[in-house]
This record gives sequence, structure tokens and C-alpha cells, in this order.
Amino acid sequence: MTEIFGQIRWQDLFDILLVSLILYRILLIIKGTKAAQMLIGLGVLLLASFFSRYLQLYTTDWIIQSFWSQVVLALIILFQPEIRKALARMGESSFLPSFTTAEELKSLEEIVRGSVAMANRKIGALMVIERDVSLKDYVEIGVQLDGKVSKELLLSIFHPTSPIHDGAVIIRGNRIVAAGCFLPITLGSDLSKALGTRHRAAMGIAEETDAVALIISEETGTISMAIDGKLETHIDMGTLRDMLTEFFTEAKKEKRSLIPKQKAQEK
Repeated sequence: MTEIFGQIRWQDLFDILLVSLILYRILLIIKGTKAAQMLIGLGVLLLASFFSRYLQLYTTDWIIQSFWSQVVLALIILFQPEIRKALARMGESSFLPSFTTAEELKSLEEIVRGSVAMANRKIGALMVIERDVSLKDYVEIGVQLDGKVSKELLLSIFHPTSPIHDGAVIIRGNRIVAAGCFLPITLGSDLSKALGTRHRAAMGIAEETDAVALIISEETGTISMAIDGKLETHIDMGTLRDMLTEFFTEAKKEKRSLIPKQKAQEK
């Protein structure tokens, strides 16, 4: 036993730690998604492979082994949305807040007020608030703007007579950067058939990025929110304010608090 431990290099320990960290991050990314269910299915298939060999089920074992020869390609196809989302998060992460807390709170309050006003009037709307992953590809598709977020501007954009009211508004920081944007539609079958295109587009952008999407239903006047591939419906004004504050202000406060600690460690 002593000889075995004596042959272990520090590089081996670092290698094991690195692989463990990568696997842990992958599990966090797929947690609560359809990829997690697919991963369980692959685990069941692996057990089936062991049992087929043990019980000498040659035909079953041949079929399973034929599948494993293409497992890498199958994993890429099955987990393609999660892989794209993970790579986007790694490549687009921002380390500094884009605007101050006071500006952020005012911007979020305008979004809340605008959402409630449109819900009361049953004006359909789709607002996407950018977080760490850039939405510039969707901004380029729409009508590019540079207006400060306000209740009045949101109402004018989504008014039924507006030529761009059917598209999505993209908000970056305290600015409305684009309107009339087209978003990817989710292909998930678990959404209620009563939900329309706006809800499916909101889910589509929430599955591919870390953005927060707000939906106002023109049929019912209800407010919904899509984030991290999940949909919250029938949100009232207080809940909406609390959720937006949690997703943006509190998260950025944590980032700011980490900066002095990192500098202290470097010293």
C-alpha cells in the first residue's frame, strides 16, 4: 500500500481534482433539465450492458455495444442545448456590474410598473432582460434602440397599433437596446397548449441563455416569467418585484463582495 501511494504524483492529484470539478459543474448545469433524465437513461443502459454480458444475452449485448460505439455522437446530439448554454456562459461571463444599484433599482421598478400596467390593460408583451450571456445575436435581428427603460416607453412599444408590438424587447442594464426581436421557440411538449407563442418564445430564450423573460398575456392579462428553462405563471406585482430584485440586485451584490476578497488573497 505504501508503494502505491509513493508512486502518486502531485499532477495525478491535480488531474483527479480537475476532472471532479468539471463533472460537478456539468451536473449543476444539467440539474433539473431534460438532460438529467437522459443521463439516467444512459445509466440504465449501462446496467443493461453489464447484465446482458453476465446472462450471456448475445444479441442484446451486441445491440448495446453497437450503441456505445456511437455514444460520443449521441451525447452531443442529446445534450446539444445544454452544451451550447454552458459554452455561452463560460464565454460571455461579465465580472463587473454594468450599472449602479440605484439605476438598477429604478430600472427594475419601471419594468414592474410597465408590466402591471400592460397586464391591467391586457396588452400582450414579451420582455427579455439580459444577464451574463450576451443577447447581441437577437438584438441584431430586431429594431435596434437605445432608450432608457421606462413604463411609458414599454407601453408605447407594445401598444397594439405599434408595428413592432409582436416582437420581444431586449433590455440590457437600464437601456432598451432592441424591440421587435424574434426569439427561438421551445420544442418542449410539457407546456400547456393554452400558452401561446410568446410563452414558447420566452421558454426558448430561457433554455438557451440565462436571461429573464417576462410575458404579459393579452388573453388573460396575467404576468409570467421564464428563467433557466422554467416558467412561473400568475405573478403579482409584489412577487415580480421581489423576483427581479433577487435575480439582479442581490446577485450583483454578491459579485461585488467577492472582488475585495479576491484582491486580498492576491496580496
